[in-house]
This record gives sequence, structure tokens and C-alpha cells, in this order.
Amino acid sequence: QVQLVESGGGLVQPGGSLRLSCAASGNIFGVNAMGWYRQAPGKQRELVARFPPYGGTIYADSVKSRFTISRDYAKNTMYLQMNSLKPDDTAVYYCNAEKGDRNYWGQGTQVTVSS
Repeated sequence: QVQLVESGGGLVQPGGSLRLSCAASGNIFGVNAMGWYRQAPGKQRELVARFPPYGGTIYADSVKSRFTISRDYAKNTMYLQMNSLKPDDTAVYYCNAEKGDRNYWGQGTQVTVSS
């Protein structure tokens, strides 16, 4: 089992910044991909940014140049730096880990962008 715990969400004004964290624990050996997804009310969950199994990073077009995904292997933690936030970024943000044919999800953290 892999446990994922997100933190760092909150209320921010348009143009502001937030940094989300995802702490991974448990049997993380063999995790071959991790990423951030989000789900806004009434919408499907969508990819935000991801470390794919073959290396590099992938970003949704809507967040390119504003969001940055990173990770600290020593802390087993993944981050999402979000800058120039817009009201459309309002959603619950989820951390995801892929291990073999299994997907693991965190409980989510709410991000609200509003003035």
C-alpha cells in the first residue's frame, strides 16, 4: 500500500501563489509515476502535472508556465508550485501515484482562487 497526504491548499486572491505538498509513505518501492490532478465542482478530474514513467514532466496546457512540479526523493515528497493563480484554478487537488497496475490517491486539498 502507498499512502499519500496532500497539504498546502487554501484561499488565495487572483494572481497569487500557493505551494502544494504530497507526502508519500508505505510501500513506495516500485512507484513509477506520480502526479497532480484536480477536480472542480461539476467537472471531471483532470491532469495538472505529472512525472511519467519514462522521465521528464507533463503539464496541462492551462497551467504551463504558471505551475511547476518537483519532488524531493530524500523526503518522499512531491510539490506543485502554483503561480499567477486564476479563478479557473479553483478545485480540489489530488496527489496520485502509480505502481504497477494500481493507482493510489490522496484525500485532496482544496484550492480556492477568489477576490
